[in-house]
Amino acid sequence: MNAFLLVGAGGALGAMGRYGVGVFAARSGLAGFPYATLGVNILGSLLMGLLIGALAKFLPGGQNEIRLFFAVGLLGGFTTFSAFSLDAIVLLERGQLFQAGSYIAISVIASIFALFVGLLIMRAIAT
Repeated sequence: MNAFLLVGAGGALGAMGRYGVGVFAARSGLAGFPYATLGVNILGSLLMGLLIGALAKFLPGGQNEIRLFFAVGLLGGFTTFSAFSLDAIVLLERGQLFQAGSYIAISVIASIFALFVGLLIMRAIAT
């Protein structure tokens, strides 16, 4: 099957799952703190670890389609934090501590800063 279709199908399901968690949190009265986002980030990272570990243990040679659908698509659509977490762990397991720390710090700080800049630009344009 085409890699883009695998990623797209998995991504659509993951995005719907993330939306569903948000709806559930809102209907449960969980307001004032981003519980849904926190939950999907933690759950997605746990599932990514289980998936990658299972693929390495049970399917070391034939995992590409499964990885594309579940890791890149489904979990990537559910939370990109799981992909970020996997990248950080890979660097740590390779012993690249400086690169891992830099990647984590730059990703978090630069992403929050970039979002803030985007908001400032749009607010300036809107006025």
